[in-house]
This record gives sequence, structure tokens and C-alpha cells, in this order.
Amino acid sequence: MEEEEEQSTKWRFKGSEELIKASAFTIKGVVSMLSKNLSEDDNRPVIRLGHGDPSASRCFLTTPIAEDAIVEAVRPAQFNSYAPNVGILPARRSVAEYLSRDLPYKLSPDDVYLTVGTKHAIQIILPVLAYPEKGWEVDLDGLRALANDKTVAMVIINPGNPCCNVFTYEHLQKVAETARELGILVIADEVYGHLAFGNTQFVPMGVSASTVPIVTLGSISKRWIVPGWRLGQVVARGDSGFELVKKH
Repeated sequence: MEEEEEQSTKWRFKGSEELIKASAFTIKGVVSMLSKNLSEDDNRPVIRLGHGDPSASRCFLTTPIAEDAIVEAVRPAQFNSYAPNVGILPARRSVAEYLSRDLPYKLSPDDVYLTVGTKHAIQIILPVLAYPEKGWEVDLDGLRALANDKTVAMVIINPGNPCCNVFTYEHLQKVAETARELGILVIADEVYGHLAFGNTQFVPMGVSASTVPIVTLGSISKRWIVPGWRLGQVVARGDSGFELVKKH
């Protein structure tokens, strides 16, 4: 009898083929697909260049300074309770002081929102307009063509992932001016800010905050080689329209 009832029950929840396909179209999804197709009989070592997680290899380890800091923070049992949605004040203050070193102004803890890694930061501020590229820079004419009255923001990834392009200060200023012209804010993913190589020096998008509202995304994952620790931040700044950014 119970078996008949179980077979007749029509559950309302089920998997979505569209979502499954969409979730698979990521760097990790492609890497996973390639891994599954490796021959088990092939004993050659595999160097995983597309994983984005250097800590998976024993030759890339974080510094004991970072590990000791985590241990010292956990032992007093002062931070075991639920944290505020925006993150605890000492951590937000530290992020603000650290990022202010490379900016012509000082960030405050109220400008910082801690997240569970940069992916969480992106989820918080979506939906947005991703930027078109042209010659390893933002295609500003293409951006103007794409934008309409429903466009509220644009995204730049600087330094670029996975191709490592780094925008110049002059180009970032043009990006800011174009965003101001369109009346949109700029969301800057700068998680690779300290992994820039070559002749072009990394410049934070925040230097243009006097021109356009800036939302900067970052995390400790790449710089400290600890992607599994899942700590990121959203920093909102800008003299023009900034209060509107914070409100929404």
C-alpha cells in the first residue's frame, strides 16, 4: 500500500535541465569535464592550469603568518556567534585601511561589505552589464551601443582573468568618464590586483571615484593562496551618486 502511494505521489520539485547546462558552462565545469575524459591508463602527471586554485598543489602554500592569524582569532571564542550581514567591524576596518594605501582618499569601514568570497560579492550586486572588449581594453563605443535605459552598471575585470591584461590609468579614466556619461556605476573585480606582471602597473578603479560611483570586489583567495577560506569584500565608493549606491 505504501509503495502504491509513493508511486502515485507527484512531487513538485525537480531538476532543471536549463540550469544544469548553465551551471556547467563555467571554468570549473569545463575543467571537470576534461578531467572525466582523461584516460585512467595514462600515468603522466597532470598540471591543472585552469583550476584557479594554486593551493591544490603542495608547492603553493600560504604563509604561516596567515595561518597563525586565523588560529589566534579563533581561540578566544569571541567570533563564534553570527556576524553582522556586512561583516564584523575590526575586519571591515582592516580592509578599509589596507585598500586606502593605493587610493587618493581614505575608505571607512562603512564603505566595506565582507562576503563569502568574490563569487558571493558578484551575486550580491547582479544583475549588471558586462563590458565588451576591443584590443584588450573596454570597447567604449560598443559599451555605448549596448547600454539602454535599463542599464545600471558595467563590470570590469582588472587584471583580466584568464588572459592577464592590465588596464592603464588613462584607460580607466576613460572608462569612468564613459560610465558617468551613461549614468551607470562601475563594478571592478580586482581579485588579481597583486598578480600583475609586465610593464603596465596595476591601478585600482577606485582612483576614479570622484568621477563615477565605484564598487570594488576583492578577496584574500589569490594573494594569500587560500581560496577555501571564502572571504571577500565589496567596497562602495564615489563622490557622485554614492549614497544611491549604498541605498540599493
